[in-house]
Amino acid sequence: MKFSSRSKRGLTLAAVIILTGALVSVMAIIGADRAFTHAAAGRLYDTVENIPARKVGLVLGARPDNRFFNRRIEAAAGLYHAGKVSWLLVSGDNSRADYDEPTAMAEALNRHGVPAAAIFCDYAGFSTLDSVARAREVFQENRITIISQAFHNQRAIYLAQHYGIDAIGFNAEDPALRHTQYTLLRERFARVRAMLDARLLRREPHFLGPQVKIGPKDAPRGCNIYAPTP
Repeated sequence: MKFSSRSKRGLTLAAVIILTGALVSVMAIIGADRAFTHAAAGRLYDTVENIPARKVGLVLGARPDNRFFNRRIEAAAGLYHAGKVSWLLVSGDNSRADYDEPTAMAEALNRHGVPAAAIFCDYAGFSTLDSVARAREVFQENRITIISQAFHNQRAIYLAQHYGIDAIGFNAEDPALRHTQYTLLRERFARVRAMLDARLLRREPHFLGPQVKIGPKDAPRGCNIYAPTP
């Protein structure tokens, strides 16, 4: 089969566009990885004994009852019982009536011995950016411990610095490698998006709403009645 010179030029142009797009994507992924690793350098902790105590621990949401969710709950409860955080802010997605990450997180923490009065819920943590930005803008905290897996903490700390928050991260245990491969691949693209959202698009949280002060005066009677989605 023979191609006309015009067809050949079209194929060449398409190949150049595809290769250029692939190269830009690879460079963006590498650049985001470096930026996030640099942002989190010296700010990640793996053991309860070594992490400094702070007032509030921000627990980032995940689909309830999966391995990432369970490890984050265990890590958050461990910090609380060791006196390394006084309050836990659980932030996740409650965009549908039949899906409620924050309440599931609060109930799981209750089962690990964390009292309801020590847990504040953020029902509008639709993304890591939302959770981090709302910790400052809604819950008035600018010095926090972020609790998630290490790869996620790097991204969250990068975003925290963008929003003027002094954040450290406590690394929850990773599930077995066979359960994390897809998540780690998705994380590469999530980092690029986070950088674009913060630096280029300057995206703000989906919702803000009335401010809530974390502390004994405003301690909730039950997480599911506190700081609902606007």
